[in-house]
Amino acid sequence: MVLQLRRLAIHWSPDALIVTEAIAINKTKEAVYLSNAIAQKEVSQSERFMNKVIAQFGSGVGEVALTKFQQRLAQNYFIALDSVLKTAEQKRNEKYNSLPITWQNVNMEKLAVNVVSYARIGFDPALPNHINLIPFKNNNTKNYDIGFIEGYRGLELKAIKYGLDVPDYTVVEVVFSTDKFKSIKKDRNNALESYEFEITNDFNRGAIVGGFYYHMFTKAPEKNKLVTLSLKDIEKRKPDKASAEFWGGEKDIYANGQKTGEKEVVGGWYEKMVEKTIFRAAYGSITIDSQKIDDDYMNLKQAEMAFAESEAQEEVTQNANREVIDVTPQRPPEMTRQESSAFKNESENPVEQTLAGFEQQNHEAGASAGTDSW
Repeated sequence: MVLQLRRLAIHWSPDALIVTEAIAINKTKEAVYLSNAIAQKEVSQSERFMNKVIAQFGSGVGEVALTKFQQRLAQNYFIALDSVLKTAEQKRNEKYNSLPITWQNVNMEKLAVNVVSYARIGFDPALPNHINLIPFKNNNTKNYDIGFIEGYRGLELKAIKYGLDVPDYTVVEVVFSTDKFKSIKKDRNNALESYEFEITNDFNRGAIVGGFYYHMFTKAPEKNKLVTLSLKDIEKRKPDKASAEFWGGEKDIYANGQKTGEKEVVGGWYEKMVEKTIFRAAYGSITIDSQKIDDDYMNLKQAEMAFAESEAQEEVTQNANREVIDVTPQRPPEMTRQESSAFKNESENPVEQTLAGFEQQNHEAGASAGTDSW
């Protein structure tokens, strides 16, 4: 029938003109239909996500429907993750990863469980330095799981919610060479632990020499605690593969997703990264109260372990089947000071190490820059 209409349109006449207009109208309708179908497909991803989250929120006995605050958090997670997936897919190198990074390949069941747990704790991906979402391939399920990486503000939130002895105030300061700092430790002459700190030159404070954090308890000041960190202590907590965009230093130059062999020097945000390191140490030192641990906290820890295992598996995959070089040691094999420091960094800063590993993968896959996930 369509073929006959097109043949009629060849002969110029009023009737042929009408037929031609009819064909144009039909094509317009088809285009609108396809456009609506694509839009509906996009909407279905949001609906699919929200339905999973709503079902998970109401999975417990006596659970109520989502509050407006929880709905907003769920929407924030979808918006943030949708952006992350699109960015990751653009940077995906098909040579190393043939699985598209899209919603269709995300483990929605596991994602819904984790989103509910993190939302109940209060993590909001729309707030800076709260929580960061990173997709990683699960070689067992052949889908993508989502890693939840706590920023330094998220670490503060978790410590306050689950801490055993949470201070009323926490002071975090970076100390420069022109500052005057003196710690006052508790002894027979001082009933309380305290410090003296003075900035002598606000606009030219010199080089960074260290920092400190101070936990204050207004109702029990005898618990006040001061911890000082030298620059060496801070550098120990710096990831081995720290991003030069933030810590400063030399950065590899990429062209067409490949290293050119050349490097460039970037200034970074060293002072801010030092402050964040002290901040993380301050809230990371707060002991978790076992009586406050709930299902959401356990899901959080399981998600962290799963992400760490995926990073380890990725490293094994990349370094497997390599040629082994047998080198006879000149002395008995023991842990060197550098290896000991690296081990200490990994045990104290698993989040920083994980982020550094992910960033390195992005570079190897053709990414040109990292993200400040702290």
